[in-house]
Amino acid sequence: MQASSVEIRKVNKFYGPFHALKDIDLSIPPGKVTCLIGPSGSGKSTLLRCMNFLEEYDSGEVRIDGQLIGYDAPGKRMSGRKLREMRRSIGMVFQQFNLWPHMTAHENVAEGLIRVRGLSKADAMTRAADALAKVGLADKMGNHPSRLSGGQQQRVAIARAIAMEPKLMLFDEPTSALDPELVGEVLNVMKTLASEGMTMVVVTHEMGFAAHVADQVAFLEKGELVDVDTPSGILHHPKDARIQSFLRTYHERNSF
Repeated sequence: MQASSVEIRKVNKFYGPFHALKDIDLSIPPGKVTCLIGPSGSGKSTLLRCMNFLEEYDSGEVRIDGQLIGYDAPGKRMSGRKLREMRRSIGMVFQQFNLWPHMTAHENVAEGLIRVRGLSKADAMTRAADALAKVGLADKMGNHPSRLSGGQQQRVAIARAIAMEPKLMLFDEPTSALDPELVGEVLNVMKTLASEGMTMVVVTHEMGFAAHVADQVAFLEKGELVDVDTPSGILHHPKDARIQSFLRTYHERNSF
């Protein structure tokens, strides 16, 4: 499996006067899992969305495999056609599943392969079936979203992304909309992808996943990248008082 590297250098993002991201520097190695953690509103999802230019950053650079993302040159925005081409190698899974309600799971996964990749319907359906089998839903291909649990719907969304054969997967709180008993089935699929060498960036509040699956953990607060370290370094031996405070609050509510 090909895997992408990501380099983020001095990235700033503003919403009017609000400074959402402040001089972010982060290196994401190929084939590794990076978890973004921190309090709500710290800029984690904004940073993730800048990686595929769903959010337009105001200064700095985001490069995937050396290619500048969103711009042909600093300050010169990339054309829509080039942006769409660039995004073909990036998969993204959101908090909400965003499935077509009138399509089966099989059809939901195949749709992008037909419309974006230009595959024939037969080839798209074959690849879609393989992707659904990979996330443990071979027996649910004919079900519409209304006949799937939340965890199953999110696994369809993951299958839809991996069917496109991305080199980078971005996950934005993929379990936050799920009931607690359904979280594990989605995390298990993500663990399998990680074990296969997929480059993954995961915004998460699941500290157990970050502790046991991530290769590195980045902690953000108020738009600042406070620290980047191994999971043990961040979660068990944090140096910064802001991380220590965050983890104390987390431990009061959860255990891992």
